[in-house]
Amino acid sequence: MFIKRVYIKLIFFLAMLEPLTGSAKSTHKIITDEPKTITISTPKLSMVLNYNNKASVTSLVINGKKVISSADGIYTSIKAGGITYSSLHLKSNPVLIKTADSYKIDGISYGDKDLTINESWTFIKKDKSIKWLIERKLSKQVKVDEAAMPVFNFDDINTWNGAYQGYGGLAWFYLFNEPLCTYGVHTRSSSFWNSKNGIGLNITVDAPGKEVVMKYTRTNENKLAYTVTVSNQEMLPRTDSGTNRRRFIRKATDVWSAFNIPAGKSSQSLIFSYFEYNEKYGRGKLQGINGDQVNAVLSTIARIGVIDSLHFGGNSWHTPYGPVCLHEQYIAQLGLGINDPNYLKGYKSCLDFYRDHAIKPDGRVYPRWAYTNEDAMPGQFNKYGFYEAQWGILMDSNPDFVTNVAELYDMTGDKAWVKTHQLSCEKALDWILKRDSNNNGLVEMMTDNQGQKQSSDWIDIIWASYENAFVNANLYHALVKWADIENQLNNHTKAQYYENFAAQLKTSFNKSTSQGGFWDDENKCYIHWRDKDQTIHGRNMVTPVNFMAIAYDICDDDSRKKLILDNIENQMQKENLFFWPLAMTSYAPGEGKEWQWPFPGYENGDLFLSWGAVGVKAYASYNPALAVKYVKNVLDRYSKDGLAFQRYGRLKQDGLGDDILSGNSLSIVGLYQAIYGVNPLYNRFYLDPHITPELEGTALKYNFRGQRLTINLDNDSYAVSNQRFKVICNKNFGFNTTKNQLSYFNGDNPVASLQITTDKPLTINIGQWSSDKMEWQQTATKPSAKTLTYLIKQLKPNANYIVSINGKAVQKVKSDDKGDISMTHRISGASEKMSIGYGN
Repeated sequence: MFIKRVYIKLIFFLAMLEPLTGSAKSTHKIITDEPKTITISTPKLSMVLNYNNKASVTSLVINGKKVISSADGIYTSIKAGGITYSSLHLKSNPVLIKTADSYKIDGISYGDKDLTINESWTFIKKDKSIKWLIERKLSKQVKVDEAAMPVFNFDDINTWNGAYQGYGGLAWFYLFNEPLCTYGVHTRSSSFWNSKNGIGLNITVDAPGKEVVMKYTRTNENKLAYTVTVSNQEMLPRTDSGTNRRRFIRKATDVWSAFNIPAGKSSQSLIFSYFEYNEKYGRGKLQGINGDQVNAVLSTIARIGVIDSLHFGGNSWHTPYGPVCLHEQYIAQLGLGINDPNYLKGYKSCLDFYRDHAIKPDGRVYPRWAYTNEDAMPGQFNKYGFYEAQWGILMDSNPDFVTNVAELYDMTGDKAWVKTHQLSCEKALDWILKRDSNNNGLVEMMTDNQGQKQSSDWIDIIWASYENAFVNANLYHALVKWADIENQLNNHTKAQYYENFAAQLKTSFNKSTSQGGFWDDENKCYIHWRDKDQTIHGRNMVTPVNFMAIAYDICDDDSRKKLILDNIENQMQKENLFFWPLAMTSYAPGEGKEWQWPFPGYENGDLFLSWGAVGVKAYASYNPALAVKYVKNVLDRYSKDGLAFQRYGRLKQDGLGDDILSGNSLSIVGLYQAIYGVNPLYNRFYLDPHITPELEGTALKYNFRGQRLTINLDNDSYAVSNQRFKVICNKNFGFNTTKNQLSYFNGDNPVASLQITTDKPLTINIGQWSSDKMEWQQTATKPSAKTLTYLIKQLKPNANYIVSINGKAVQKVKSDDKGDISMTHRISGASEKMSIGYGN
């Protein structure tokens, strides 16, 4: 009789669960025997699930490394009215139902007499991943303080270096420097990684139509608590009152505001998958430089300016008031070094958000966003958190917004996306171009003289006024890049307007100060600004101004370049500085805020690493060894202190400031762009190296539009390849492929010079290339019965050419009226030397 009663109770219990879980099929096997634990494993993942009067994952092992080993390892919970209910304390024992490909825990019930939470958990192994389906039913609508679906308690805050967010940002646990540091973000995936043991764990949430947030907390026990929350509405930060924008808090865990969960059913899935850190994020073989340090800087420092999914900047989420500076032209450029498709995709969404909410109707671009309004001019902010800085109207935000859109377009090649920014970028440029009241090609600031004590650019407590070389250099860069995009979008009239303005700006910029320009004949440098009364200011070799003049090709006078770069280096050696300061000598009294003196101090002479990329580029073609020296210096400093500072003092060269700038990584980005020559462009991958002998033998791994490229850099021999095609050349060139087509671009030409169509792997080694003669060695695998189709472009129109193979003329061809030749050739050997020469 006792056995019969137990059986009847079990049937009744399953019937009660049916509204939540559905009827058990005949293939289900109900497990009631002890012990109440199960192990779910794939080749790289293993988790132990305990369902003995609770429901929790008590062990998680990643590629042999245990990362969770506690009774409260992973569980679900709801906190409402100050009371926490969780799957660690159930009303009754749940039931395990096993099928051929899944484990289901049914009857997870917790809460109290007023609120009942019923859940079922289903774990499904699929290929190398584990899918966890959580189905929940609430007895009534409830306003919750927090909801975990679920929370993970990793064994130690140092279990992982950090967690990459789905939009390309980073929760860096190095910055969780005390218990109860908490960081919250809007994302659907998190990739935890440990660079020492190489393990990685990706967790992706599938909750269609729902909002997903995550938070990371260093607990009082120095564990890492990671919480996933799903809601029907956008989750808002709890602090600060009136702004509700703060993502990082201390001494607390409640980063998110309370929200409502309706009565009834909801569901979501988590997918666990393993990745090998070096395989996914490794950068190849970096000869002559510490590759681990390069990877570490670009994996951490470069990403910390991404505060949340729609807020990308240079100041970190760890900063007390969390600013984003829109007046920084290098945020897209950081993506070149980070080299994560998620960063590029995330920054596209961010720039869309800025386009829609950070640009005033007249075209003025707000320069900043922050957690609070404390840094804003009184009343000069909007409800989205964008504002004018209290220090002045920082006008570099207008060209810098355009530059970031243009450079991100180069990296993604997404023409449809950049088209959506055409009107806003035109509006931003046109607003600032109207500031040229005297029609000399130099736009004017909102202040006329330094006595007004208002700044106008990134160096925000130096009183640059009227005609500012810093802002005009940024503007020139933006005009050149955007004019090219206007041409691509078939607005040639607008393109011509921007090109003409840029040309006039460049001419005026290069004039001597006595002629109305910025070149200081006496001090052999470009000045920072001139007041309206024509007094000259910032004659102290302001490095960003002079580096931008060279790096952006405003200064094309080689003798001036030499004077600037040699003078800077001479002073660097005298002081034995590890990095370039903002200014080589002191600003004059009155040119900035009073506490900038005595020199050096803060923006009057300290070392800000954010200008590393333009510095490296300025030196790369002149003396690449010097550029590499300062890259190595930054890497050495990283090995000592992690670069987790705002700046470095000039006298002691010690880290200072309560902010951490992602721009501290820009020297390393400059290594990639200017030394290695890595330049993704809208229609090709462009390689323009300036390597030194010690870097020879470098073999980079680089992500480019869904492909994993290998870039080989040797002395006078460079190569780019994917798994199918390879181009070798002894000078700069462009590379692009589709499924069956390889394109070679000669030099920096934006039009492909050679296109070869084939369904088999192919390597070409470029020799001489001009409109008179083109040579290349082609090597094919499995060459038998292989026909190649060629399109050779930019030749002399309607001209005769002779095609030779291995030195023997085989046919005559004639270019069309565009200067193109189309032909086919059936390969006769594994390697052939092809030549097309102009002749009769």
